[in-house]
Amino acid sequence: MTEDDARAWIAARWGDAAVAKLERFASLVRDEAGRQNLVAPSTLDTIWARHIVDSAQLLTLAPERGGAWIDVGTGAGFPGLVVAMLRPLPTVLVEPRARRAAFLSSVAEALDLPFVKVEPVKVEMLRSPVADIVSARAVAPTMTLLRGTKHLRTPSTTVLFPRGRGGLAELANLPREWQAMFHVEHSLTDPDSVILVANGVT
Repeated sequence: MTEDDARAWIAARWGDAAVAKLERFASLVRDEAGRQNLVAPSTLDTIWARHIVDSAQLLTLAPERGGAWIDVGTGAGFPGLVVAMLRPLPTVLVEPRARRAAFLSSVAEALDLPFVKVEPVKVEMLRSPVADIVSARAVAPTMTLLRGTKHLRTPSTTVLFPRGRGGLAELANLPREWQAMFHVEHSLTDPDSVILVANGVT
């Protein structure tokens, strides 16, 4: 997927206004990357395909409900801030690193996202209403994430974990009864990468 393909994919689903807002966000990420290591420098030139569409595709797998979306280890804003820009509903960004949390807060203010809340804590310490959706991208192993978010999930919570090329191995390491609750989606941006999707993992 080229950068033009990625912009076109967003425009076809959320319109030109969404592309413009995400372009502004991409500019803020590039600017901040000169001050802190937000993403791998080699991916800045492909930020639309590598990070923005890679994040936005989670919305195509999420239920259309109005509850909170909790994103664990948001880092530079992927996927949490991208989701919030395309789904203007309560979104909690969990990011324990102070400088990154400060960046997320500044972006939420700059892009007028009042429904976004940044929590500068480890997810195990988060005190929040339970989530409709929990996501995490390139943060920790799946088992660690499931344990750390247990207090935030109910049987109706949807789990969306982009796992990259090691996702199938992570799935195989889960307890057998949990494995059956997950299904695997292949990433739009890398056919060899997978997204683990589940409901009812408690």
